[in-house]
Amino acid sequence: MSPTTLPAGPEHGHVTFLGAGPGDPGLLTLRAVEALANADVLVAEHEVLDVVRTHARSGVAVVNTDSDPFAGPHPGTGAPQLTVVDGASTTAGNPAVRDAAHLVMEAARGGRRVVRAVTGDPGLDTYAAEEMLACAAAGVPFEVVPGVAAAVGVPAYAGVPLRDAEGADVRFVDARTASDRCWTEVGASDGTVVVSTTLDSVAVAAGELVSAGRKPDTPLTVTVAGTTTRQRTWTATLGTIAQTLKQAKVLPSPEGGRPVIAVVGERSAAAQREQLSWFESKPLFGWRVLVPRTKEQSASLSDQLRSYGAVPHEVPTIAVEPPRTPQQMERAVKGLVTGRYEWIAFTSVNAVKAVREKFEEYGLDARAFAGIKVAAVGEQTAKALVAFGVKPDLVPSGEQSAAGLLEDWPPYDPVFDPIDRVFLPRADIATETLVAGLIELGWEVDDVTAYRTVRASPPPAETREAIKGGGFDAVLFTSSSTVRNLVGIAGKPHNVTVIACIGPATAKTAEEHGLRVDVMAPEPSVHRLAEALADFGQRRRAAAVEAGDPVTRPSERRPGARRRRTTT
Repeated sequence: MSPTTLPAGPEHGHVTFLGAGPGDPGLLTLRAVEALANADVLVAEHEVLDVVRTHARSGVAVVNTDSDPFAGPHPGTGAPQLTVVDGASTTAGNPAVRDAAHLVMEAARGGRRVVRAVTGDPGLDTYAAEEMLACAAAGVPFEVVPGVAAAVGVPAYAGVPLRDAEGADVRFVDARTASDRCWTEVGASDGTVVVSTTLDSVAVAAGELVSAGRKPDTPLTVTVAGTTTRQRTWTATLGTIAQTLKQAKVLPSPEGGRPVIAVVGERSAAAQREQLSWFESKPLFGWRVLVPRTKEQSASLSDQLRSYGAVPHEVPTIAVEPPRTPQQMERAVKGLVTGRYEWIAFTSVNAVKAVREKFEEYGLDARAFAGIKVAAVGEQTAKALVAFGVKPDLVPSGEQSAAGLLEDWPPYDPVFDPIDRVFLPRADIATETLVAGLIELGWEVDDVTAYRTVRASPPPAETREAIKGGGFDAVLFTSSSTVRNLVGIAGKPHNVTVIACIGPATAKTAEEHGLRVDVMAPEPSVHRLAEALADFGQRRRAAAVEAGDPVTRPSERRPGARRRRTTT
């Protein structure tokens, strides 16, 4: 294959021009996700590459146009199922843009399904329109999947409705290409103006509107990084926006300025933003939260944190390995099949995984649990069992722990229980609470090491520096071992970091390691722990608003500044 030619395919390809929205991955349409899943070639602007690549097929080979956009698959990877081109930018004359457009046509002529993803909506993208015309001229079939335009989506996330009950006129202006005539027209109007510009040039755009006839005291909102957890909005007037940005210490950008959306007008609801700012007022908005668990265990927890506006960062502190001597586990699994046990009790998702893997090794499936009662220590373990095809007979009705499981566990009754033995697959470092409790209830217990927990490898240096230097706003500790292991592999979290613990035992371990515990879950559940952190963040935010102080994240509060305040 030559550097500039894609493999030949059927005679006719197809191009989907897809709007990826202003930044929030959740704003992709269902049709967009479907098109991405079926694409052979993905040509995406740099700003939305991460948003769209998540929904692409596996086996993605990334071709970076900064080096060689047509270099083909990486050595050793074979022919990729999907080619991704990072368009880098959409500035006029940029070779990357010309290369991306060339690749679209080459791939389509080669019979491949191409997705051309752009920021916002393709109907508002100049280069997408040119590429559509090229497809039409070449007889290449194409479709357009609309996306949420930044000029509409960003104000919605900033809590700035563009129209009120009186139906005010709304004008859209791209300040980077607007003519004098355009400024004159919008200046003469009293409607709402939505201006696409850059952070460095927003004051210039405000001056253009004033020169065109708008009053200097006209309300204005400016939003940067809209629809993402980096979003920030300033409220001012056309005459004061330059001073507002200066006071906020918004410095000029060497790259020429970040894109922003400014909404101007008496009816733009700028004065109501305090009540309508639903996105930036989320309890953990923009917080970087460290989740020291394995990726499989942290998925649902991270999703919950995102719903509160946080940016979860998963750092495994524990690695799971098979037991050193597998014979005990093998005998126990065979005992399940031969009727040795009345009960099997799972105390973790990892225990379910260990038994499932052993089943698969022997060619068994969930049917081997027929006639055996199954217990799960909590909701997450129960879900793992259901995914295995097993519905647990017993899940704690109260505290989701070994103690909670014992409270609901029936005592052994020789009349109703033909077998008095329980199979307990668990970690090598598990406590004896459950074993002792079951024996007290009259049961015999086969306490079997199903897996070992070992300390994970240290995270990257950048993550370690953020942990020790105060780069994280909060850390969630879900067990004593996560405390010990995180400190061991990455160091102690900075004292500005909010420490949240799942229960008293974990909190005690954290304190023993010199950490101040700020948040503790009302019950030992990872989801209640996340709720407790969100409540903490909401109270902290409310206190700042009531005191008239700016709402900041914990990582923005430096100890040096705090010491200076206390000594004056």
